[in-house]
Amino acid sequence: MQHQDKLQAFIFQDMDIRGQITTLTACQSEILAQHHYPPSVALVFSEFLAAVSLLGATLKYSGRVILQAKGRGPVTTIMAECSSDGGLRGIVHGDLESCDNLVGLASLVGSATLAITIEPDKGERYQGIVPLEGEQLSQCLEYYFEKSEQLPTKIKLAASANGVSGILVQQMPDTQDREKVALDWLNVSALLATLRPDEQLCRSHNDQLYLLFHEHLLRLFEPVSLRFRCTCSRPRTERALRALGRQEVASMCLEMGVVEVTCQFCNAQYRFDDGQVDAFFEEQNASLH
Repeated sequence: MQHQDKLQAFIFQDMDIRGQITTLTACQSEILAQHHYPPSVALVFSEFLAAVSLLGATLKYSGRVILQAKGRGPVTTIMAECSSDGGLRGIVHGDLESCDNLVGLASLVGSATLAITIEPDKGERYQGIVPLEGEQLSQCLEYYFEKSEQLPTKIKLAASANGVSGILVQQMPDTQDREKVALDWLNVSALLATLRPDEQLCRSHNDQLYLLFHEHLLRLFEPVSLRFRCTCSRPRTERALRALGRQEVASMCLEMGVVEVTCQFCNAQYRFDDGQVDAFFEEQNASLH
């Protein structure tokens, strides 16, 4: 398959519609290798990774997008994150051992909410939350855009153990000829609905778009690389421990001999002995004075 671990934006030159198309293979494998999710959970989680990469393509500035479902089912949290430069990571929490016979997002999370959070490196954090509506993640995201952004949006996602692919088309805001816009949108939506999962997973981006929209003029932009990247680090872990307070961290160190923190995304381990704990709290006090 061409365009592995790539995302591409495209626009219709004869219509006020834009889109993104994404494919993850090695990136998906590397992220799933950090954990041992049941196959049903891994497939839904893979869709979250593809979907958040599509959402990340809409960022106009440096930052990150977080896509998260929180529910009351066996899976309590599914979270995927994409930075503006194509870094991906994610995690799933819940009673995963009970998920073997469950299929699809709705059965895994039960009654849930879907949140999209945009965190620019500079500026205000924004979050939109809607009830989880629909059996599949694509339906839930379409509902989110309808209610929160008022932008007609269609999304197709397909996942397997060897890869995941997604495509998003969206009506551009502030269009003028409303009658033409409505007809164009019906046409593109109907064409996208014909795309089969096996075509998404086996065909290149070019082939998928030609198969769907060869009667229209499309401009396909250069692909952007996607990769697994965790943002954890020793300095960030130190800051998290400082936020807990010196007394609590010191008691942890006294009890276990060291403070050990394991990143839930990449399983990296950070160890601090009592001397190191004292040092970074003394450094904090010095900076405060």
